[in-house]
Amino acid sequence: MSACSSPATHGGCKLTLDPSLPPCPGKSRKARTHRPRRRCWPLAAGVGAGLGVHTQERQQQQLVERGRGRKVPAGASAEQVHVGAVQSGLLSQTTVGSRVAALYQQSPGTSAGSAHRLLGEMQKRTVTLYASLIGSFARSRRWGDVLVAFASMVKDDIKPDKFLLPKILKACSELEDLNTGSVLHGYMLKQWQQLQLDAFVGNSLIDMYAKCGDLNSSRAVFDTMTERDVVSWTALLMAYTEVGLMDDAVDMFNAMRSKGVKPDLISWNALISGFARKGETAAALDLLEDMKEDGLNPGVNTWNGVVSGFVQNGCFEDALDVFFEMCSHDNPNAVTVASILPACSGLELLRLGEGLHAYAIKHGFVKNVFVGGSLIDMYMKCDKRDHAEKLFSGMESKTATVWNEIISAYASDGNLHKALEFLQLMLEDGLKPDIITYNTVLSAYARSGQKNKAFKLFSEMNQFYLKPNLVSLNALIAGFQQSGLCREALHLLRIMQCPKEICTKSSYSIEDFPAAMLDASIQLNAVTITSALSACSDLKTQHEGMQIHGYVLRNSFESNIFVSTALIDMYTKCENMDYAVRVFYGSKEKNTVTWNTLMAGYNSNMEPEKALKLFPEMLHEGHIPSSITILILLLACSSTSALSVGKELHSYVLKSIYDDHSHIVENALIDMYAKCGSIQEARLAFDCSFRKDLALWNTMISAYSLHGMTKDAISMFHQIEQSDIKPDHITFTSILSACRREGFIEEGWKYFNSMEDVYGIKPTLEHYTCMVGIMGCVGLLNEALDFIKMMPFEPDACVWAALLPGMWDAAMDVRISMRARGMKPVTARSWMYICNKIHTFRAGGSSHHELDKILEEWDRLATEMGKYGYVPQDVFLDEEDADTFSCFHTEKLAICFGIISLPVHSPIRISKNVRMCIDCHTSAKFISLIEGREVFVRDGCFYHHFKDGICSCGDKW
Repeated sequence: MSACSSPATHGGCKLTLDPSLPPCPGKSRKARTHRPRRRCWPLAAGVGAGLGVHTQERQQQQLVERGRGRKVPAGASAEQVHVGAVQSGLLSQTTVGSRVAALYQQSPGTSAGSAHRLLGEMQKRTVTLYASLIGSFARSRRWGDVLVAFASMVKDDIKPDKFLLPKILKACSELEDLNTGSVLHGYMLKQWQQLQLDAFVGNSLIDMYAKCGDLNSSRAVFDTMTERDVVSWTALLMAYTEVGLMDDAVDMFNAMRSKGVKPDLISWNALISGFARKGETAAALDLLEDMKEDGLNPGVNTWNGVVSGFVQNGCFEDALDVFFEMCSHDNPNAVTVASILPACSGLELLRLGEGLHAYAIKHGFVKNVFVGGSLIDMYMKCDKRDHAEKLFSGMESKTATVWNEIISAYASDGNLHKALEFLQLMLEDGLKPDIITYNTVLSAYARSGQKNKAFKLFSEMNQFYLKPNLVSLNALIAGFQQSGLCREALHLLRIMQCPKEICTKSSYSIEDFPAAMLDASIQLNAVTITSALSACSDLKTQHEGMQIHGYVLRNSFESNIFVSTALIDMYTKCENMDYAVRVFYGSKEKNTVTWNTLMAGYNSNMEPEKALKLFPEMLHEGHIPSSITILILLLACSSTSALSVGKELHSYVLKSIYDDHSHIVENALIDMYAKCGSIQEARLAFDCSFRKDLALWNTMISAYSLHGMTKDAISMFHQIEQSDIKPDHITFTSILSACRREGFIEEGWKYFNSMEDVYGIKPTLEHYTCMVGIMGCVGLLNEALDFIKMMPFEPDACVWAALLPGMWDAAMDVRISMRARGMKPVTARSWMYICNKIHTFRAGGSSHHELDKILEEWDRLATEMGKYGYVPQDVFLDEEDADTFSCFHTEKLAICFGIISLPVHSPIRISKNVRMCIDCHTSAKFISLIEGREVFVRDGCFYHHFKDGICSCGDKW
């Protein structure tokens, strides 16, 4: 927010005479023109004596007219008067020059060249002249010209006053030109140190530094001001809300009140909309009520800020709730309609969107370019492209904004051909594309991986005298990262950070990229950094990620919640959980996404127990879990066999409302119950689902396959065939896997052949692997080898593993070979949930607090198993994995700990991250017989249910 306002510009008053008045007697018709009487003050002797000020101005104007050789019409432009003044030789007079400048100030359409020419032609330039020109440039939003005029002012040693300085600072804000803004600040301190204490100028400085991303300087200016009005406090408050530092914003708001400064409507709006933009809907709505209690009623701008904030954060339902409440208090304006329409787009609420369209027509808002653009977007998102194009075609005056909207709609929809077609129509319509047009198409090219076309378009911007800005580069970096061109994304980041002459000669250069077009003033922002960190995450290049982290710390970006979340994600993807945790707890601001990122990182780094421990902490901090949070936690329960925790989460889901992604949560619940050994509860969760989409059916078939319940899986597949749902490649992977468990060779061939013949689904390598496994399971090795030879794919490790599941000697050879090549096999882990705690057992580990008791129990069990004929078969581990105790296979440790910790005859549930070895499998069968316990073990491939010395897998895994 700019704290300054332009001085009022007063136009001339036109006097209207009563036509019934008689003409003055004795005057000719021509001479009877009435002129208003003015009081003329005498000038000092010798300077135009006998002439009033206005008379003198009229003479000068007449001279200007004569200099041009013709009369200047009443509506003459500033440029026409300018030319006349030059030709008459009067421009050198200060008064005439100022008058021309004043005309420029009143003509926002004036070309910058003419205005700058005026400066060069004036022999004596005054502060009034500069004020007029700078005012003209500011109103026309020609911020670069404002700075050029100011530079000329400094050269002339003319000091701007406190009313002109805010306009110049505003130019730095709009251009996000921190360097020029800082220089201007230093110039002010050197020339008029006392001006910084002025609230009018100080507020503008706060705003300038905030808009340029330098919050520390904003706060420093605020602290030096001796007089702070509500605008000063609000300027800094808004700066904090803009970057999402809501704790600091609340502190500032409370401090303002404690100092006796009453927040105004703008202050409240800034705070409320800040929480809305962060998606903290409850806090925003609570503040709305607090504002009413403070004696201020929400205005239309208040409601608009909340609606817009919720929409920006994807909280479409909340936005609609606020919108309907607003309608009971105020009439929506054009901004309201433009803000709420994206919620209709996101939820595909066509009827409501059409109602808003009718409202816009009735109130004349439909001609507003933003409303029109939002309507086009709404119809496109609701799959009514003909409506969108009809609306577009019917618009009387299509501005660049409207063209950009329909181009963006098609580009976002992935229809780049159509987007380019409208771009061509825009050119044929005689409208020049602006920077937004180019950035939209650049982003589309980058997202589709068309690097060369993106660079070519980037170069063509010069044809329209457009200079790429930060958004242009962010569009390329983010698009390349999304399309998998992560190396190119990081190269662009380096080019932005180094001088052009170095870029063109170094390894940072990219072929066909016009680095010379870049403006040296372009600086990285949070969007750039976030996209670059995502590229590092995809490439798992921690070294480059740490370099970016260093840049973040040096430039104070660590407070940005999106940057800190991206850093956490990068470190988790690079398997450095220590750094991820350090960044997490060092972040002042956290939202649900931040917590989700760390919890997902624990899952992916095989520490799911820590993800579950983090959840209570998240709730304690007041963060509301999303459906994605539940999904991550259910996955952690699946990995650790924490069935009781999974049930608690299921209860939480039933009490909560997760309309978004609710089907994903249902899938995760079924999967959790299946992987925790409760197939009955998995089926119950499936039956209780109201919307059974294909994903839900696939999950249930996969659950039956995991438990070796092939006939149930086949029965469910038949139900799909009898419904209107068409199976996909995942369905066939699940049913073929089920057939593999039982060696159903005929059924397997039937399903495999029907994929392409009946459903038009081309088998993938995964489906061929399943068929190899089925043949290997029933001993058809020669047939399986022939099948492998005729596959349209090169066989990978999974294919050979499917053919040879029981060759443990070969498995050990592979592990030894991996170590010889410097590759690290996955560290085996087992988990079990006992007494509200997850216990983790690592291969070769000796850190468990009950290890001595566990070893004693194993000695006892080994003795008992020996009586039943047990012989150790320790063939899986190589020398580095071996330990003096043969029970240092993680599931053995877990089973022993379960026996000494759980009540007698209670089932033991264990989850393991890699496939069970034959010795652990044999041991588990003996232990289930000796102890009379059921033992459930889910390994990396199958679910094993040991009971009475028998495993549900039939010793085929």
